[in-house]
Amino acid sequence: MQHLPEPPTSPATVIRSGPLNWVQQWHWFERTIPSPRRVNPTPLADHCHVPPPATVADVHAALASLTARHEALRSTVDPLRPVQHVHRADWAPLPVDHIDVPAADAATLEAATAALAARPIDPERNPPWLARVLLEAGEPRAVLMAAHHVLIDGWGLAVLINQLHDHLRGHDAPAGAPLHPLDTVAAQPLERARAAEREWLTRLASNPTGVLAPFGGSENGEGRHRLQHRSAAAYDDLERVARRYRASPEAVVLAALAHDVATRTGEHRFLASVVVSNRARAALRNSVGVQALTVPVQIDLRPGAAFGEVVASVTAASATAYRHGQWRPAELVAAQARMDRRRGVVTVPTIEYNCYSWPRDYLVPTQNTPPEGPSTWISSAPDEPCETLYVDLGRDGGLVTLDVTVGDHLLDAGQVLALPVRLCGFLRALADGAECPVPARPLTPAAAGWWRAPQGWVRLTTVEEVLCRHPGVLDATVAPSGDAVVENEEVAEAGDGTYLVAHVRTAPGVTPDDLHRHVLDLLGEVPGVVAPGRYVLSPAGPAPGRPSVQSSTATDSTGPRQLPSRPPASGAERALAAAVAAVAPGGPPADPSAGPDAVDMNRCLADHGVTLVAVPRLLALLDQSGFTGIAPDELAGTASLGHLAAALEPSPPRAHRGGETSP
Repeated sequence: MQHLPEPPTSPATVIRSGPLNWVQQWHWFERTIPSPRRVNPTPLADHCHVPPPATVADVHAALASLTARHEALRSTVDPLRPVQHVHRADWAPLPVDHIDVPAADAATLEAATAALAARPIDPERNPPWLARVLLEAGEPRAVLMAAHHVLIDGWGLAVLINQLHDHLRGHDAPAGAPLHPLDTVAAQPLERARAAEREWLTRLASNPTGVLAPFGGSENGEGRHRLQHRSAAAYDDLERVARRYRASPEAVVLAALAHDVATRTGEHRFLASVVVSNRARAALRNSVGVQALTVPVQIDLRPGAAFGEVVASVTAASATAYRHGQWRPAELVAAQARMDRRRGVVTVPTIEYNCYSWPRDYLVPTQNTPPEGPSTWISSAPDEPCETLYVDLGRDGGLVTLDVTVGDHLLDAGQVLALPVRLCGFLRALADGAECPVPARPLTPAAAGWWRAPQGWVRLTTVEEVLCRHPGVLDATVAPSGDAVVENEEVAEAGDGTYLVAHVRTAPGVTPDDLHRHVLDLLGEVPGVVAPGRYVLSPAGPAPGRPSVQSSTATDSTGPRQLPSRPPASGAERALAAAVAAVAPGGPPADPSAGPDAVDMNRCLADHGVTLVAVPRLLALLDQSGFTGIAPDELAGTASLGHLAAALEPSPPRAHRGGETSP
């Protein structure tokens, strides 16, 4: 196999620079997250056949033409700042290689595309894409392409593949120069951005999130299921339904998923995490730059509403989410993290929905099932559970393809198999003229051990396990205030069925504030947890049937909880505090005597105003101080700085150029 050429790096090749757009900022941050925890697969990958009589030279000429046409193909990003640089067309050799295969059949194409997708792409120094030509008996049969999500999105990769195929067939490129993300950054009015932030946060703050967890899955399930379902009949049904309601097929499928959640759970107000885009203009339709953003879509369904009303509601909510999500996303994420921490809950969307279908983690199906045949299992094995139902929609080659990824604590294997079949049957009923009103009550009862809090569904035994992790806690019993037996009259009178009460038997010295802070630190790590609104403590003693109450505290779980301030104490805490002070808005404090001691270790990064775009610099400062051990996505969560500092460890020794190890 021919190896990919290494491009020279020189600032002299840069022809223009500017900030990343509102979509790219998230992917720029996400590229620093360890790959098993990424939401979006990076890189994207796809392929096309080479039409005869095109040669390898023709493929190279087409790729060179695309590189000259699309600035995104020759853009790089700064490692520490949300900035991108556009280079000259001749800046680097084409990142293309060749590989001989016995036959370019479907199985070979799938496996080769997955292999190319697994190759790392360095968007800081190299072109953000790779290409590979499959040769059969010396003749080019297919071209595979992979692209880094920070500079090219899924739509853009499809544009590239289509234009490459058209070029090889001798067709001209579309008229007009495609837009680069730099061309759209200037159209972001600051005042509108701030108004959108306020409105979006207000909408999220009032949105109780219902999840599927209590309505399926086997007891203590820990598996993760992936399947792919294909249907040719559903393709025609979806087209008919989309025409009937004058909506896109993608919006119809999201509405069908929302209807299914309401039918199954009885929840009529919940969040969906949806990939949305705006490519109405021709210049954007033919652009390969990143224009699609994953945004939280607030779905409100009226009990009894016909499906046409559901489609209209979902479509309007997606458009609203796009408008509010496109302004200052790093600040929006930080503000939402602050809000979640103060409410004592992590907002988990019910549905993760993407209108571009691929097998997650680039696993190739073990068998190719025919249309209308049984679903293809990609994998079904013990793994870390998914908190959310992931559904990806594809509409290629006259087939509707649904890729489903879900944890067993949400849906067990049989329920996962039933979901796409049920959705396709629902589309058939709609295509035949059914109205399919939204039911007012769930058709499936909640599972035992789950409780519906104002912020979402809570697994009571999980909260008990989290409380028992705190040093000095001997045992804990958790129940809703309406069900809990509380001996302290003041606490009992305050209960209205909306609080979680924890009876905790402790060693001396453990306070309610200690427990509250401990639960907050674990909110982003343990699914099915909210911070209890009340703690009823008992001193250490014999194992209780029901402990006698010595002290109690009452806190509104929907309001902010004031925690005492704590300055850094250990060397690791001081290093983290110094890095936070350096990257916080306004820079280091004007009074050098205050320094890192002014940083409150009981609060999270977002509480200090530090946003996603500052995370790489913060990690670099920690590295300079000799510490490592924190992942970038942990910094974006709700854990306190003290909790994060406890995970820090000294950086490993570095070898000098001569190979000697530093002391």
